[in-house]
Amino acid sequence: MRDERWEKLTAAADTVRGRLEEPPTVAITLGSGLSEAFGVPDGGTRIPCSDIPGFPAPTVAGHAGEFWSGRIGRVPVLLQRGRTHYYEGRSMDDVAFAARLFALLGVKTFIVTNASGAIRSDLSAGDLVLITDHINMLGANPLRGPNLDELGPRFPDMSAAYTPRLRAVARAAATAEKIELKEGIYVATLGPSYETPAEIRAFRAMGADLVGMSTVPEVIAASHAGMEVLGISIATNLAAGVDPNAALTHDEVIETTRRKGAELRRLIVAVLARLEI
Repeated sequence: MRDERWEKLTAAADTVRGRLEEPPTVAITLGSGLSEAFGVPDGGTRIPCSDIPGFPAPTVAGHAGEFWSGRIGRVPVLLQRGRTHYYEGRSMDDVAFAARLFALLGVKTFIVTNASGAIRSDLSAGDLVLITDHINMLGANPLRGPNLDELGPRFPDMSAAYTPRLRAVARAAATAEKIELKEGIYVATLGPSYETPAEIRAFRAMGADLVGMSTVPEVIAASHAGMEVLGISIATNLAAGVDPNAALTHDEVIETTRRKGAELRRLIVAVLARLEI
């Protein structure tokens, strides 16, 4: 009996494929506030999530619910403008849906972005941070349940989920563009409440440098499906307790991504120019 998840994915892929002028080689997911800050490239095709059967449209402010397909420079790109989060009450299959859709469309490189809280003391609000690894504190994994053998193995290796080759490309691009790019480990929490100061102290002791509520399920699903992954975070605020006088708000997150979005876009465009497509 065919897995219902696979049927939904193939139906969605067929719909998107029919709207594309050419197959994408790179997919980019834009995090909180970055849909507006990154903007919509000239030309190309816009595909509302509502046009894609079975696709879980995002419900959170700062996440546009559409895809854009076209070329950025010489690279065929599929841009996801806004993501679905586990805290919205969705299933892990819903959260991983876009990453798996990318795999079915033939995407080889997945660039994932997010907004995060800065845990490490040398990180400041507005810093761009290259994600080197992650810690999953969501209490769930998108690979739980029957394996989708069409996508990948039952027990995928996650020791290099954030592809070292792509991290080297990003560092070279940042240097060429004179963009300061720090590095760090990202911990994903369930949310939607922000973390307590005690939780942040615990995450710091575990080795986390950034904290957020996304990214990890998508990266697990993408790695499972054999895609190379590059993760870039905007530290939009100091995590709870780092600044004892600060109060955390989603408005602050959106404002920082708007302020730094152009710089992130410049970095991503420079990365795309250096990829071997």
